[in-house]
Amino acid sequence: MILLAPEIQGNWWPLADGHVPSDAFVAGSTLEDLQRGLAPEGASQYANAWIHADDWALCGEQGKNALLEDHEGRALGFIGDGSGARVMVSPRSFLLLYPWQLIQVNEQIVGALSENEQIGEVSPAAHIEGVIHVGKGTRILPGVFIEGNVIIGENCKIGPNAYIRGNTSIGDGCHIGQAVEIKNSVIAHGSSVGHLSYVGDSVIGRKVNFGAATVTSNLRHDGKNHRTQVGGDLVDTGRRKFGTIVGDGVHTGIHTAIYPGRKLGPNATTRPNDSVDCDIK
Repeated sequence: MILLAPEIQGNWWPLADGHVPSDAFVAGSTLEDLQRGLAPEGASQYANAWIHADDWALCGEQGKNALLEDHEGRALGFIGDGSGARVMVSPRSFLLLYPWQLIQVNEQIVGALSENEQIGEVSPAAHIEGVIHVGKGTRILPGVFIEGNVIIGENCKIGPNAYIRGNTSIGDGCHIGQAVEIKNSVIAHGSSVGHLSYVGDSVIGRKVNFGAATVTSNLRHDGKNHRTQVGGDLVDTGRRKFGTIVGDGVHTGIHTAIYPGRKLGPNATTRPNDSVDCDIK
């Protein structure tokens, strides 16, 4: 059972605008489907909780009514009515309070892939170093270099001459085009990064279109963790590498530069040569 936790909705802008966190696309699926796939029979968890399979197993060892908590004593999920043993989870399980934490979930799942699943067409002139899942109707064109584990959905066009690395997940109906680099990111269904662009350590929503040479920056000059605005406060993301969070339906003009940790709200637009140095509502 997935239990809603509406009090964190504001923290999930722009991805959870009108949705709950469990609707979010990650690792080739929705967060809710991934949650249901890991939780054992008789278990319940919160929509904004990510619980690793090993922690569910540990909880199950404590009896039929165990409660899973993080290191701050916050409940993540429970078996039965949760009235029994209290189990502290490992760092691999945590409350999802902010949208950039989807990158961490994606890293866990995609990074653990061990077998290829190639239903779509992969050109013999593409170079693969890692494990890939390629959906039906997807074409990976000549000159594409994939380094690391990658999930690509159905009916996508990848390349030619694109570079995809890290633990990256790309949804259905996406286009990753000529001279595009995608690194350690989540790109939801129907989005296009057509040419000459870089997307690093970012979460991109549905039906987003990046104009040519749109570039995300993901590293501070001083190497410290990125901070980003949430409800008027600067929040430490805990990430040394962090690009952007982009809501559904965003369109950027050509040569748009996005500063680290900035967010673009649903259906936002930029003009050619814009620099995004603050959140666009």
